[in-house]
Amino acid sequence: MKQQTLTGFEKYGKTTRRAQFLADMDQIIPWPELAAAVQTVYPKISENGGRPPIPLERMLRIYFLQLWFNLSDPAVEEALYDSVAMRNFVGIDLGIEGAPDETTVCKFRHLLERNKLGKTLLTAVNDHLRRSGIKITKGTIVDATIIGAPSSTKNQNGERDPEMHQTAKGQQWYFGMKAHVGVDSRTKLV
Repeated sequence: MKQQTLTGFEKYGKTTRRAQFLADMDQIIPWPELAAAVQTVYPKISENGGRPPIPLERMLRIYFLQLWFNLSDPAVEEALYDSVAMRNFVGIDLGIEGAPDETTVCKFRHLLERNKLGKTLLTAVNDHLRRSGIKITKGTIVDATIIGAPSSTKNQNGERDPEMHQTAKGQQWYFGMKAHVGVDSRTKLV
């Protein structure tokens, strides 16, 4: 039977690139300024006597997680339960509270869109990062798999298929079409 450890008591650990990125963004981004830009449209009390609104800065941090890591509303909710680094960045302690659900995240995103604040916030953050000498770029990792095909013979019209190409892998030559598998977007600091 596998022995479980309590969170925070692990013997081994490493600061991941994600955790370092989020720690840097925590320090660099002017969160109070961004919150001030949204505060006029963010509800101070709950609508219809429901639960109190989630702190504005927390919702802004979740919004930026979505942008930086290309996460949908359900995906960011799941990521907050799955990633300690993301929970720490947002300020969620699962021993005390749960992560905001996808509906809450969606409503906040729509609030920003309705008031045309999303682009304003992103521009402000990008300008601040640029002044700090940081550029955020988006890369893509692609696993290109070679799929074999019959040799390069001409078709009925005497032409080769324009989608087919030949390539070498080691000393072996292949003819066929490249299949892109497992495309994965990553955000990185430059």
